Amino acid sequence: MMKLEKPKLIVLDCDGVLFDSLEANRAYYNAILEKVGKPPLKEEDLKFVHMHSVDECLRYLANGDTNLYERLKEIGRSLPYSEFFSYLKPEPGLYEFLSWAKERFFVALCTNRTTSTIPLLKHFNLLDFFHLIRTALEYPKNDPRALSTILEAFKVEPKETLYVGDSEVDAKLCQAVGVPLIAYKNKSLPTINHVSDFWELLSFLQKLS
Repeated sequence: MMKLEKPKLIVLDCDGVLFDSLEANRAYYNAILEKVGKPPLKEEDLKFVHMHSVDECLRYLANGDTNLYERLKEIGRSLPYSEFFSYLKPEPGLYEFLSWAKERFFVALCTNRTTSTIPLLKHFNLLDFFHLIRTALEYPKNDPRALSTILEAFKVEPKETLYVGDSEVDAKLCQAVGVPLIAYKNKSLPTINHVSDFWELLSFLQKLS
């Protein structure tokens, strides 16, 4: 593992990091598919929709059918994601970690969620822990600006930043911007460190202090 200095900025992904949201995403997209008479998600489909923005997911599910894409998008707009919040589970140690981190670093959220982001954070009393929130409404995570604009906002360098993510999308974003990645519950990613919960992340950051 490369030698690191104490970071100034911690950027966190939402789905798969703040929350175990796999079943929520499964239920949400299955509800959309059901309304157009399509079968439920296959496992490979679930993997895709768990990592990408809503628009990318609907295009993927439409599979090139423009009319179907427009129907899926209309249904998605009319189906509040808040109906699926009960499927979401905050990760162990999340609140304790955020309380600790906000006193010591800039803390930002970078997510491929769109309009559901703020209602979700409010529902779980997480909104006030973040100094900045970047969603796919501004830049999806396949655009390096999703992360680079966060660094610009706090006037920090990539080497002064740590990104906590769980997917290949996160890894590619970090590589594009030059930010070190801490992989959350995913040992297959190229990373400076793997952690399995927020207690491990807190312990790792304490060692850098």
